[in-house]
Amino acid sequence: MTRIEKRFEMLKAEKRQAFIPYVTAGDPTCELTAELILRMEKSGADIIELGVPFSDPIADGPVIQRATERALGQHVSLRRVLQLAREIRRKSQIPLVLFSYYNPILRYGLESLARDAAECGIDGVLATDLTVEESAEYCKAMASANLNTIFLAAPTSSPERLKKIAHASNGFLYAVSRTGVTGETQELSTELRSFVTNLRKFTDIPIAVGFGISQPEHVKAVWQVADAAVVGSALVREIEKNIGHVDLVERIAHFTKWLRGEAA
Repeated sequence: MTRIEKRFEMLKAEKRQAFIPYVTAGDPTCELTAELILRMEKSGADIIELGVPFSDPIADGPVIQRATERALGQHVSLRRVLQLAREIRRKSQIPLVLFSYYNPILRYGLESLARDAAECGIDGVLATDLTVEESAEYCKAMASANLNTIFLAAPTSSPERLKKIAHASNGFLYAVSRTGVTGETQELSTELRSFVTNLRKFTDIPIAVGFGISQPEHVKAVWQVADAAVVGSALVREIEKNIGHVDLVERIAHFTKWLRGEAA
């Protein structure tokens, strides 16, 4: 079992749901990214999505696009993100998901990426723009290194396609809460419960919900219908807002607790 699978098994035994923050690696620096992840773990993060900066982030809204630009400005590459994972792994066993577009993975080489990612302590890979219909070679390479392959399931997908996505996913299945790019919303879709219920017809692995989760009320609502809540843009925005503050890490730790509904 991967660390991701073990974490969900533990949470299931404890009758709890997972909190999964997304961070863009290298924003504001790789050193601070490592500190943020270690501190967020102490503040209640169960799994971390480690975003690989990419020049054409078609699924990302403006907040994560700006984070990507800041990281790319420091020449943060996929290889540097793997080094960052290795540095985190020396101090923590928190499950790590490599969150990337497919182009950097393909350029790196599927077998090489799988081997190096596993060696650096990555537990799963999510290639946001890789279609399940074209994923056989990718899935085979990741499985050879015992890495989970996590796919996005959209509410607009047909039942037949959702079945394919669910079959290709392991570790957990990422349910996109709404259509469009990443970003914060005031209200979650009223169709979320039915979407997650429909997904459960095709798989018994954990289901995580992301896109638009930005408030404690959202996290709580997701936990009522799914196994995990993913928070990306709201967290990245908070990091952006506090760049330059000496207590940035502590501020993000407090924000993490607030999202989990634990802050005073």
